[in-house]
Amino acid sequence: MTETDISRDLRGATEAHRRLVAAITTITDADISAASLLPGWTIGHVLAHLARNADSHVRMIAAAEAGEVADQYPGGIEQRSGDIERDAQRGAQEHLADLVESIEALHACWAATTERGWAGTARTFAGPVATTDLPFRRWRETEVHHVDIGTWPGGSYGFEQWPAEYVRLELGRMMMLWSSRRPMGLTELPPEALAAPERTRLAWLIGRTEIPGLPAADIFA
Repeated sequence: MTETDISRDLRGATEAHRRLVAAITTITDADISAASLLPGWTIGHVLAHLARNADSHVRMIAAAEAGEVADQYPGGIEQRSGDIERDAQRGAQEHLADLVESIEALHACWAATTERGWAGTARTFAGPVATTDLPFRRWRETEVHHVDIGTWPGGSYGFEQWPAEYVRLELGRMMMLWSSRRPMGLTELPPEALAAPERTRLAWLIGRTEIPGLPAADIFA
C-alpha cells in the first residue's frame, strides 16, 4: 500500500468514527439494552465490541512500532467474547465515554505511527496482516457495525448510507473473496447480485441484507 492509500483509509475510518459518535450522543439506557441486528447481541454488545476493537488496533500498531508482532486479542476468542459480555451491560453514558476514549486513543496512535510501525505485521484471527491494512479494517468495522446497531429512537444508519469510496474499495475486496471461495469457472457473481445497486450487492456479500432469488453469500464460512 502507498502512503496515499493509508491516508485515505485513515480519513475514511476517522469520518466513520465521527458519524458513529454523533449518532449515539443521545443514546439512553433503554436503547443500550435493545436488540441490535446481530443475533444475540444488544446495542450495548455492538458498542462494547467497537470500543474493544479500537483497543486491539492500538495494541497491534504500538507493537509494530516497537518492532514486535502482537495478537489482536492475546486471550483469543475467549477474551474477545468475555470483554464484550462484561462491557455490554454498562449504562449509556459509560458506553459513550468508553467509545470516545478508545477512538481518541486510536487516533493518537495513528498520528504517532512512523514508517517503522506501518512496515510491521499484526496477528488477527484471520492470520497475519500488514499494519498498513489495519486502518481499512477499522473503517470496515465501524461502517458495518454502525449498521448493526439498527433503528432506535435516536436514529438509524443503513447500508444505503455507506460512503461511495468505502463501497468501491470494499466491493473489490469482497468480490475477490467471493471468487476465491468458488470452483474454477464459477467465480462471477450471480446475475441477481450484479443487477443490484452496489450498496445492496456489498451488503449481501457481507451478510447484511438479502437479494431476492439468492441464498446468503456465506463468503466468511
